Amino acid sequence: MHSPEYSLPDVLERIYENQLALEAAIMELSMWTANHGGPHVDENVRGALETIGENAGHIKQGLARLKQNPSV
Repeated sequence: MHSPEYSLPDVLERIYENQLALEAAIMELSMWTANHGGPHVDENVRGALETIGENAGHIKQGLARLKQNPSV
């Protein structure tokens, strides 16, 4: 039997939390870049943030499904 703190849902939840933390950090860098004359870089960063945001919803739904039915 696996330890609960290393179960697949737990590991994936931690990855999801890391993704949210990275998203917040990248947003801070994006705002700093936009305010210091780097609009092209800011546009690229915001494109990456959009992808992170879209994937976050998918990950969260998958985690909820795994927690409800771990055999999925």
